[in-house]
Amino acid sequence: MSPRTARWFAALMGVVAALVVLAVAEVVAIFVGPAGSPLFAVGSLVIDLVPPGVKELVISLFGTGDKAVLIAVLGALVVLLAAVAGVVEARRPPWGVVIFGAAALFAVVAELTRAGATGYDGAPAIVGAVAGIAVLRIGIQRLERWRAAAGANRSADRPAGPQVERRGFLTLAIVAGAASIVVGAGARAMNAGATAVKQVRNRLVLPKPTSAAPLVPPGAELHIPGLAPIVTSNADFYRIDTALQVPSIDSSTWKLRVTGMVEKEIEIDFEQLLAKPLIEHMATLTCVSNDVGGNLIGNALWLGYPIRELLKAAVPKAGADMVLSTSIDGFTAGTPLDVLQDDGTEALLAVGMNGKPLPLEHGFPVRMVVPGLYGYVSATKWVVELEVTRFADAQGYWTPRGWSDRGPVKLSSRIDTPVDGSRVGVGEVAIAGVAWAQHTGVQRVEVQVDNGQWVEATLADSISADTWRQWVYRWTATKGDHSIRVRATDANGVTQGRAYVPPAPNGSEGWHEISVSV
Repeated sequence: MSPRTARWFAALMGVVAALVVLAVAEVVAIFVGPAGSPLFAVGSLVIDLVPPGVKELVISLFGTGDKAVLIAVLGALVVLLAAVAGVVEARRPPWGVVIFGAAALFAVVAELTRAGATGYDGAPAIVGAVAGIAVLRIGIQRLERWRAAAGANRSADRPAGPQVERRGFLTLAIVAGAASIVVGAGARAMNAGATAVKQVRNRLVLPKPTSAAPLVPPGAELHIPGLAPIVTSNADFYRIDTALQVPSIDSSTWKLRVTGMVEKEIEIDFEQLLAKPLIEHMATLTCVSNDVGGNLIGNALWLGYPIRELLKAAVPKAGADMVLSTSIDGFTAGTPLDVLQDDGTEALLAVGMNGKPLPLEHGFPVRMVVPGLYGYVSATKWVVELEVTRFADAQGYWTPRGWSDRGPVKLSSRIDTPVDGSRVGVGEVAIAGVAWAQHTGVQRVEVQVDNGQWVEATLADSISADTWRQWVYRWTATKGDHSIRVRATDANGVTQGRAYVPPAPNGSEGWHEISVSV
């Protein structure tokens, strides 16, 4: 066996040992809790540690696929590190074992530093590492015996020595690798816990609202191909959050606490929340990372209980100006107290989305919805606590990472069709899109072609000031290459500025511009 071939087999055994680590850890996590899953714990820690600029770049490049990208990158790094450990263990033992031990220690730190972690949450990584190291050492020993047998002169009475050792090595690698994949996948599914919670969600019948939302006016939907629908389906609604693993919360055990600077602390469970007078409200939500022309925005019909009513019962103390909401996964958001208490703002503890219980990935069983504020300061999913406090005393998750502590949504507009870089035919072309000025409302949308005059577009009927609004301009297209821009004016007469402002630290600004060929 050549040294190069031996290195490849050593690397293979390192990867197999890593699979064993992950599979055993997932099995142990069944008994100690899903927070002990090392890959997801490490991924969550990476999300917390990477600089805000890196997060912003990943979101801008991959949008709602950011978590899949992170898992893929982590998986690739695990494979690479394991392969290196296998080679090192074969050449300079026990340094391959040391690499595995260091990786396990990092995973334990990640597990123990997650929100709500207990001392048992480090057990999966520890037990998994012990099993993986054992497989690595046994595998490398079998590889060495195979190499020795292959290099020795075969005696007449032992012609099959190398074949026997090769069979032993490959059997271990194949059986351990395949078993780890099967067992690990099954344990991962059990740890996700999504199946049981989905069944509970699917059986849940939401109560009828005490105050139903007005019907969407027929003229609010322009029915133009390529234009975003006025109501975004649950399946198409964007998802940006810090939860690498979607929390699976049994609604029968969910509770929300109102704490902090209040005269009376309150605890409410899901059944009690559903018994409250719930209201419907259609509102557009957008992520602060949504760049000019981006799609990290959606409009939905929400069902929930006004947060102001819960705060009214708790009686905030003088001097309080912020509510720090906390998700079950540890994410926090700081929302201005006066916004949540405002009678004109339908800030909700939402339980329904477009007539159905919240999807798991959008916060089931309960999330916050606050019209007029970016999600990073208001839209906490899987919410379990509202702490009344002060901006001077507490910060949400994103504020110490360079984002503003208050996040009012900025006036913006977007061209949906035609798409940038497309070819269109000569004659009438529908230039259409959406515009939003949440909690204020859109008054006018204008389109400019090739630095010409700004021409007013036709606005669809408005649902409310809290929702986006469709618009269309019927353009007579002529041959050639053209640039098209859009700008909106809100109900206060404020018009979008042209200067581009990136999303950080408090939302993007600028005109959306596309190019088309006719």
